[in-house]
Amino acid sequence: MVRRNITGAGYGFNSWIGQRITAVIMLVVIVVFLLFVAYLATNVNSSIASWQAVFKCSFVKIFVQLFFVALFYHAWVGMRDLWMDYITCNSLKLTMHIITILWLLANLIYSIKIIWA
Repeated sequence: MVRRNITGAGYGFNSWIGQRITAVIMLVVIVVFLLFVAYLATNVNSSIASWQAVFKCSFVKIFVQLFFVALFYHAWVGMRDLWMDYITCNSLKLTMHIITILWLLANLIYSIKIIWA
């Protein structure tokens, strides 16, 4: 019979890796996006219509949405760990988890609405 220990070393590794992966994704998106904006600022007409045309491209929308999904997952792991480590009252911990989930889901839905509208 296998005994499963619900506490101990190794259980936070997946969260740690998840945060590192999302941090790398966000860093790559930010660097590429800044290089892209710098290129456009120097080589493209600076009218609002030209910028709107750039951001209507599906590739740019996917790239920006990927950033927001990584950001919200990164925030969720961080806030979840914060609530789990520093709040001892289980009912308050559950309440904070639910509030955090609802807030992040609302922001994700809003980002989809803004980017894809």
